[in-house]
Amino acid sequence: MNTWRKQAKKRARPSEKGDLQIPQMNHSLKNKLFGQYRGLRRENYVLFFGNIVTNMGSMVWPMMTLILDQKMGMSAGNIALLLLVGSIVSMPANLLGGRLADRVNKKKIILVGDVVSVTCYIACGFIPLSYVTIGLIMLAGVFQSVEGPAYSALIADITPTADREKAYSLLYLGANIGLMVSPTLGGILFKKHLSLAFLISGVAIGCSTLLIWFLVRNIEPVREEGEKAVYQKAQSGASVWRVLWNNKAILLFTVIAALYYAAYNQFNFLMPLEMGRIHGDDGALIFGTVTSLNCIIVVIFTPLFTGWFRRVRETGKMAVGRALLIGGYLLFILLLGLIPVYYAAIVLFTWGEIFNTLAEGPYESRRVPSSHRGRLTSILGVAQGILLSLFNVAVGKVYDFAGSVGAWIIVMSAAGLSLLLSVLLIRIDRRKYPKLYAETEDAAEKAETAAPAETPPIEPTEAAPEKEPPDNPKTE
Repeated sequence: MNTWRKQAKKRARPSEKGDLQIPQMNHSLKNKLFGQYRGLRRENYVLFFGNIVTNMGSMVWPMMTLILDQKMGMSAGNIALLLLVGSIVSMPANLLGGRLADRVNKKKIILVGDVVSVTCYIACGFIPLSYVTIGLIMLAGVFQSVEGPAYSALIADITPTADREKAYSLLYLGANIGLMVSPTLGGILFKKHLSLAFLISGVAIGCSTLLIWFLVRNIEPVREEGEKAVYQKAQSGASVWRVLWNNKAILLFTVIAALYYAAYNQFNFLMPLEMGRIHGDDGALIFGTVTSLNCIIVVIFTPLFTGWFRRVRETGKMAVGRALLIGGYLLFILLLGLIPVYYAAIVLFTWGEIFNTLAEGPYESRRVPSSHRGRLTSILGVAQGILLSLFNVAVGKVYDFAGSVGAWIIVMSAAGLSLLLSVLLIRIDRRKYPKLYAETEDAAEKAETAAPAETPPIEPTEAAPEKEPPDNPKTE
């Protein structure tokens, strides 16, 4: 990166005619940012565009807390309980999805889940807002839980180990390109045209479904070779619980991720509650613009961070992500009520989110057998969902009875514990999966041995006699 900066500075210097060669620098920057995503399979790019389209209509879930709070008059505690019920219902669906993902065509699972979701959202657009609407939204969430493990396992299947960080980065980038517009538009529609938000969500998911149906064709898993792929070797006869027991670092990773998402999820629960409490009806619009800024930052910085920090291990990225999350929340809490501070806080928060996203998908896929990806993803998702739901209930109850200060203390404690455990995971992971670190260590040793050693000055000596040419010299 430093070499590129030096070259960029040279190109930026005025020539003899006094003009700056800025177009060349911009072209180089463009290649550096987006050229890193070349070389993936076509299906990776189809899923990328599908994510853009889906999230262009993702207006309902970001506003779910505000819908239940301001449209249906529910308290924070009851909102948390309702979300807990939804999570409990989704847990067996997630486990079923994981089992199906390891046994059935993953593309078909995704298509069925999407068709049901489209039907539910379009139906919500034509009926009055009521508990029936909430039930349909929950039903769509259940089928999205079924397809979740298949989606995650499909990305790992079609992408070689060396390219997985790029693949997850590209998918994440696509989701946030779509989300740049939808939260703000949802905030505008929230007051008087909420039914239109449901319809747009259904149409967007339907368009994404068509893309996957017609353009995702080759889902044959890639064949991994080399020492780094040894941890992904299929274990057909082993139970999923045996695999988990033999990979205790994955269990620790699950706890770390669950604590992180328990704190992270307050972006969609506690933060909008605080904005609604302080700013009233304008809270939905302010929260929508903050969410849109979150997506804009992701779109700008995800390619940059993918390139700049490609040599940083997944465990290191996790720790950095949690530290930035804590920094963003602290800024929001300490200066609550100042609207410009919300946007400054979301910058730190989003940087942490990017680091975490670049770390978690590749970390899990490189350390679990390919034969158990769907089931392990679903089990880890359920474990995280249980903790997240219980955590939200606790935060909601504390918020109702003790105010926002007590609720934020719980949130920051979870985030701090996740950070401490992620630092511990750095050491444990190196011991458990040494072959994933072998390349870096070998490269360091080679660099050290290849470094030119200082040689003493050569004293002048008599000229050595010339060697006689060989009897049969080779001709060029």
